[in-house]
Amino acid sequence: MLIEIDDKSGFCFGVVRAIGEAERALASGGTVYSLGDIVHNRVEVQRLERLGLKTVTHADLPRLAGCRLFIRAHGEPPTTYAAARALDIEVIDATCPVVARLQQRVVEAHAAMRACGGQVVILGKRGHAEVVGLTGQVDDPTIVVEGVADLEAIDFARPVHFLSQTTQSLALFDELGAEMRRRAADPAAVTLDDTICRRVSGRERHLEQFAARFDRVLFVAGRKSSNGRVLSEVCRRANAATLLVEEPSEVDPAWLRGAASVGICGATSTPRWLMQEVADRVAQIVENNN
Repeated sequence: MLIEIDDKSGFCFGVVRAIGEAERALASGGTVYSLGDIVHNRVEVQRLERLGLKTVTHADLPRLAGCRLFIRAHGEPPTTYAAARALDIEVIDATCPVVARLQQRVVEAHAAMRACGGQVVILGKRGHAEVVGLTGQVDDPTIVVEGVADLEAIDFARPVHFLSQTTQSLALFDELGAEMRRRAADPAAVTLDDTICRRVSGRERHLEQFAARFDRVLFVAGRKSSNGRVLSEVCRRANAATLLVEEPSEVDPAWLRGAASVGICGATSTPRWLMQEVADRVAQIVENNN
């Protein structure tokens, strides 16, 4: 059987940077507290926890006075940094530079819309850490949309500034942007501000081509990963024989029967070593069957 790992899958730049900063902080000794899962991949989180990283929530901040707090690549709103300063918490800020620039764009968009009575709209997953950080940049309300049905929340008689979470689908952003302009009283008053990370969106076309080459595709991603859901669906559209797995033990031998080739790929939050373990699991199943 041909077993191939996609060489363009795995951690994006922002996650690589965050993991590296966490490992350096842990190597200096002592505990580091991560505000939320450092990456949306349970297996990678567990690896870092063995090195001394502990995951906490905002509710835990009062008991972390004087400790080290890790801000992951998704970023945080200004209120989080203010709370850390008040508690004398040392912040290790690993916000992805792409996300940090988007946060500033959100602030600027709100200022522009405030001046003309408009609205700021963000394409993103409600409750996602990045989206929470984006909407928390200012006190003004931000409309979050996930699909066409959510456009009902927008007042199309007023100007609109439309941005996106960095890991969203470019095709969906374009579709919603076109629909907003179609519904708007003045299409020219709808600003389409494409803030999708090209290091992520560029993977969609590549994964379509990769997935189409194999009898079976194993997409490796954490089930909390928004990017994982988007990219696994890209693979599934190109190849219906795509299975989403979080770890090697989930690979079902029955699913590989009759397959001469298996492609293995993953999300921007999937470590290369985990995709390799899935490939090793497939090879083991094939050897046992033989």
